[in-house]
Amino acid sequence: MGFSRACKIGLGEKLLYWWASNGRHDLPWKSDSILFASALTNIPSGSFHPYPIWIAEVMLQQTQVGVMLPYWHKWMTKFPNVNLLERASLEEVLLVWQGLGYYARARNLHKASKQIIKHSWPLTLEGWMAIPGIGRTTAGGILSSAFDFPYPILDGNVRRVLSRLQACPDPPQKILPILWKWSETLLDRERPRDFNQALMDLGALICTPRNPKCSLCPWKKNCRAYSLDKSGSFPVKMTSKSLSTAVVGVGIVLNDSGEVLIDQRLNDGLLGGLWEFPGGKQEPEELITKTIVREMQEELSITVEVGEELISFDHTYSHKKIHFEVYLCTLIKGIPKPLASQKVKWVRPESLHEYPFPAANVHIINALKKRLLEDKSQKAS
Repeated sequence: MGFSRACKIGLGEKLLYWWASNGRHDLPWKSDSILFASALTNIPSGSFHPYPIWIAEVMLQQTQVGVMLPYWHKWMTKFPNVNLLERASLEEVLLVWQGLGYYARARNLHKASKQIIKHSWPLTLEGWMAIPGIGRTTAGGILSSAFDFPYPILDGNVRRVLSRLQACPDPPQKILPILWKWSETLLDRERPRDFNQALMDLGALICTPRNPKCSLCPWKKNCRAYSLDKSGSFPVKMTSKSLSTAVVGVGIVLNDSGEVLIDQRLNDGLLGGLWEFPGGKQEPEELITKTIVREMQEELSITVEVGEELISFDHTYSHKKIHFEVYLCTLIKGIPKPLASQKVKWVRPESLHEYPFPAANVHIINALKKRLLEDKSQKAS
């Protein structure tokens, strides 16, 4: 499978013609208001500033445009340039990112800002791939979008389009070198910025994961999946593994002043740098109340008495499912110490919004505030 020169030219012309009238031309990170004015050499005229494009491309690594757009605007309001991002604390960065998920992306942006301030903006694929959190497709997306440099991309949209175009019998994950070759072959080297955006728009707007709008596709006459009337059968899916489920016990410890105890996760690892309510994974044959008592002792060096259940719920991550059992607790003995975390802190419940928490903790915070409000109403009556 491959593309002849005539086929490549024809596909490119059809795609760009379609994109001129149907593409997404209002993406704010590619606005004329952010044209790049810099002393850097080898910058083509009409280049866009790489900073907002970099932020957008990283946010889009795991998130669709419609979901990430409000977060991008919020980010650009708080950190409108790389200098302000570099000066911010990691906690400030995570708080702005809160709710977008995959928090390693935010930590990498903060870390990378220091590298960019020190060495300036990269102008090569290798230079961008040396930036934390940047792979080949993100690097190619930044270079083509910002500077109109001829680098191919291979995000999820592009993988799907190319897999259907050639009716690939293998899952995209197994033939990445082939897909990269096709993306590079098809790339319009005179208009790489427009071509890459058009290819992504085709996947996002027409060649969608479910119910693709094949009748509107500029490539339908060239698409093997369409000719087989099997567009919905491609890309071929990898055999999915069932997600494991863990049970986690969480303790809501309130002191005599009405403050609640939270701790900050270590920066390395999943959800690094975020705050959470203390607790941990239930051991086999262990009562969940015993789990909470044990975790409080092991992680914070405190003894607690477990009281009423506050809330229980399920939360699914990309790699596992968690069942949370959350209980109100009373501090019996000890001063909290961060034995397995960065910091511990007593916080007024109404101030919890000032700290970045994982998405699952929103359920806990809302349940706690509701419970405290009910308690207050009962005392007043």
